[in-house]
Amino acid sequence: MMNDWGSSGGMGFGFLFMLLFWGLVIVGIAALFRWPMVHKSPKGKPHGKSPLEILQERYARGEIDHDEFEQKKRDLET
Repeated sequence: MMNDWGSSGGMGFGFLFMLLFWGLVIVGIAALFRWPMVHKSPKGKPHGKSPLEILQERYARGEIDHDEFEQKKRDLET
């Protein structure tokens, strides 16, 4: 009787540790694939658009006129 109780309790903990182990393995693999995508920026540039790119887009959309574009462009270059 005691042998049956001990083996069933041991199997329960073994199953739990097996689930924990494989869960950690899967999370680790997912993190390895995701990490380079999150921490990569092209050619060392910061993420997002530069101020000049944003200014050019605003000019292209017609939000600012040519004179304002040129003034802001000069301000950014200095």
